[in-house]
Formats: sequence, C-alpha cells, structure tokens
Amino acid sequence: MNRSQHDMIIRKTLKLGGAKPVLFAGPCAVESPEICLEIATKVKAYAEKHGFGYVFKASFDKANRTSGQSFRGIGFERSLAVLKEVGDSLQVPLLTDVHETCQLEAVAAVVDVIQIPAFLCRQTDLLLAAGKTGKAIKIKRGQFMAPEDMQFAVDKIRSTGNQQVCLTERGFCLGYHNLVVDMRALPIMRQFAPVVFDVTHSVQQPGGNHGSSGGQRELAPFLARAAGAAGVDGFFIETHPDPSVALSDGPNMVPLAEMDGFLGMLKKAWTLGHEFEDYQL
Repeated sequence: MNRSQHDMIIRKTLKLGGAKPVLFAGPCAVESPEICLEIATKVKAYAEKHGFGYVFKASFDKANRTSGQSFRGIGFERSLAVLKEVGDSLQVPLLTDVHETCQLEAVAAVVDVIQIPAFLCRQTDLLLAAGKTGKAIKIKRGQFMAPEDMQFAVDKIRSTGNQQVCLTERGFCLGYHNLVVDMRALPIMRQFAPVVFDVTHSVQQPGGNHGSSGGQRELAPFLARAAGAAGVDGFFIETHPDPSVALSDGPNMVPLAEMDGFLGMLKKAWTLGHEFEDYQL
C-alpha cells in the first residue's frame, strides 16, 4: 500500500509527514498553568533532544467522562488562556479538541491544531465547521469505525478547501472495557492522510474502573514500538508529573520522568520503520 501524498502543515516550520516525526504531548486536561508549563517545558526539551517536532496538547473540557461527577475542566475561557500562555511562553504549537461547532471560533484563535474526538469523527457539521477554520485538523478514528471508512472523514475536511488534515489510531472496542490496536489500520489510513499513533489511549480501558476509565500503561512501550516500526508520521502521548493524582486518564499516562527515555526508544523504532517504508509486496 502506498502512503498518501498529502502532508499536514502545522506551522511553516513544522510539517506532519516530513523528515521527522511529530510528537503531540501534554496532560489529558488543562489542570493549571503551572502543570501545563512544567510538562511543556520538559517535553519540548526531550523532543528536541530526540529529533521530534513538538506540539503541546491539553483538553479544555473532558466532555465524555464516564461519570457526570468526574473532573471536566477549569472552564473554557480560563483553559484557552492557559493554552495561549504555554504557546507564547515556549513558542510551541498547540492542540486541543472540540465537541461543538460553537467552540470553534474561540479555539481556532488560540491553537494550531484542532482535534476531533473519536466519538465525534462522523459528525458532519462539526467536521465541516472545523475544516472551514483553516486550521490543521486531527481526527481520531472512532472505536467503532473501520480504518478504510476514515477516508470519508478526511474527505469532509477537504471538501471545505482545507487540505491540512491527519488521522489518529487509538484502537477499536473488543468487548467491554477493552481496546485492541489493529496495526493493519496504520497503512490503510496512511493512504488517505498522515497518521498519528495514540500511545496512551490505546492502552486505556474505557469505563473500566467503576465510574472512570482504567488503563495498562505497562503495555504502552510495546504498542508504541510496534506502531513506529509499522510506519506512522507522529505520536500522541499524554503525560503528567504524577499520573496517580492526574485529574483525568492517569492510569494510561506515561509519567513525565519517563518521557526522555520513552522518546529515545520511540525514535529508534520510528527510524527503523521509515528505513523500510518503501518495501511492499
């Protein structure tokens, strides 16, 4: 299978699908300015050390939590202000996700990449409105979607005239509380657009922790290496100084103290995968 000829321009100096992988990394949610700046500062340094382009990510609203009692965020305007502070202070591109069309104007004024959550990857109005912002659009494959059907989500974005779109793999549902990554999805989706592998949500156990999601972070290195060797254009990783007290998705996060070594390992796997990228039967 040949990969798509399309790249995604994040900024003039950063492209997904180019000569180096792009890392989208940060906390699951905007918890505070201090935590976001600490994570972004350290991960930016690690990314530069290991030859990754870097985009800071954090969600302003966790709208799809298992329980209505779970933490959702510190507020829309306050979260966007924190994201802007991180971007301005460290001169890094920013990513956050949206859930409704009414959020797009304010979000597009702050971030470089707009993420469409997996549960919303078929929402036509949201995809079209996102495409019309002109920002780079990152679509997560729904756990219920066949890889080849993600072509139609890409087509919706491109129908607006916006060519800056990529896809993200994070596994499919196999029974309750379990996700499985089908590595065949990576080359299939790379025919349509650049592909990012979601390292940490791939080891999530949705709703598997009695009202919140569990996770198996110990499996993250294995899936990450496999995806890198299979051939992807970037990686998505959630990290935190102390995942045990993170306000969302702690069980599947890579601890911040481990990110330096994790990225070193990941770059080697990615390099191997791209060395054999043109080999096919």
